[in-house]
Amino acid sequence: MKRIFLFILTNIAVLLVINITLRLLGVDRWMDQSGGINFTALLVLSAVIGFAGSIISLLMSKWMAKQSVGAQVITDPFDPTERWLLETVRRQAQAAGIGMPEVAVYDAPDVNAFATGWNRNDALVAVSTGLLNNMSKDEIEAVLAHEISHVANGDMVTLALIQGVVNTFVVFFSKLFGYFVDRVVLKNDGRDGPGMGAFIAEIVAQLVLGVLASMIVMWFSRQREFRADAGGASLAGRQKMIAALERLKVNHEQAAMPQNMAAMAISSSGGFSKLFMTHPPLDERIETLRRAA
Repeated sequence: MKRIFLFILTNIAVLLVINITLRLLGVDRWMDQSGGINFTALLVLSAVIGFAGSIISLLMSKWMAKQSVGAQVITDPFDPTERWLLETVRRQAQAAGIGMPEVAVYDAPDVNAFATGWNRNDALVAVSTGLLNNMSKDEIEAVLAHEISHVANGDMVTLALIQGVVNTFVVFFSKLFGYFVDRVVLKNDGRDGPGMGAFIAEIVAQLVLGVLASMIVMWFSRQREFRADAGGASLAGRQKMIAALERLKVNHEQAAMPQNMAAMAISSSGGFSKLFMTHPPLDERIETLRRAA
């Protein structure tokens, strides 16, 4: 969950910075020729902004993850647990045919782990202290295998490309909305370019459309989770993967997460909140693995 949340948050921030910068440079005037919109120029501009946002977010993903959770990369293991983590990840990475990722631990009570990075041969796998304290070695091995599978499958790159396409349409329609507000609502003749009202309307539309568009990214993320579960089962064993998911389910049920956080929970149930979940419900993932067996 953390890698997707951080990626989307970074992407939104980058989009806003790019939009504000282009506004200050006067680039928005390019789409307005002779009092009308140049749709070709607008679409090209939207694609440049959209893919720039997702690519920059992807390139920053490892750094952002480390800074956000305070992850400490293991360079010189000082206890048996850290040595075991490094050896397990090294063995799984070799089996998956990828380069050795950085392995990190971050201090958090929640049972969680994530993998991120722009390159399958230069990734980061991080686990929480809560996971290390509440799972057996077999279960941790399965969780690590799941994250290694995300790296081997190139899931971050795939999601970045999907995010780029989604961003393009978000930027395109938000700029159209800003143009409509500027010309129709505020009656600006456009001689001095889009007004401040258009810019504010565009930013508001971009935030709203960005939230709605994130549902598409979340749907793809949920599909990739099933594939990572299958990869984890292949690397660590199906029963270990099922046992790890069952342990996650027990831990999250015991945590009694507040209702206002349910949409972000790995074990959330269905309903409207499922549209904003980065992971499928644990029951579905467990049942999918059992059916595959």
